[in-house]
Amino acid sequence: MKKVVGVCACPAGIAHTYLAAENLENIAKKKGYKIKVETNGSSGVENALSKNDIEEADAVIIAADTKVEMERFRGKKLVEVSVTDAIRKADEIFKKIEEDKITTY
Repeated sequence: MKKVVGVCACPAGIAHTYLAAENLENIAKKKGYKIKVETNGSSGVENALSKNDIEEADAVIIAADTKVEMERFRGKKLVEVSVTDAIRKADEIFKKIEEDKITTY
């Protein structure tokens, strides 16, 4: 089973952050992926990714409209999108991962 980790963050950090995370989780499960999504919302970081989570991941999804600490993802296959894309186009994000049309950070 492929494993994916993600970070969702938006400037307000209220609804869109959590909608994006929930949508990525739903699509991942539907496609047979194991996923863990960190949210950077108004109440701070929740469900933080551990070093082990990142090391075990086959791919990383960054769905953010604000700055995310990226150095921890060095050497990982990564796709960066807006929060809106994670809400509206999650299927396309996973298609990129499946077709290996993503870059290494």
